Amino acid sequence: MTSKEIAQEAIAKMNKRITNEIFLIIQNDRKLMHEYLRAVEANGLDSLNQSIGKEVKKIYQLTNLNDREDNPSCTLIQSHQKFD
Repeated sequence: MTSKEIAQEAIAKMNKRITNEIFLIIQNDRKLMHEYLRAVEANGLDSLNQSIGKEVKKIYQLTNLNDREDNPSCTLIQSHQKFD
């Protein structure tokens, strides 16, 4: 592997974790979790999670990956969700 390929693979792995980490912050913060639940009630789970995922992608300038985090540690998201 070239240095560029190594860096790209490492970055791709990190990209998969970022959204999970953001949702963990929400899950573990009482105020954010309360607001999240209110937003789920108003907007629906899938819609809200997709919107949050899109915002994370935009802010961190992430690229789409063909593979997703197979086993997210956050209970708010599921590995089959798509954030693009």
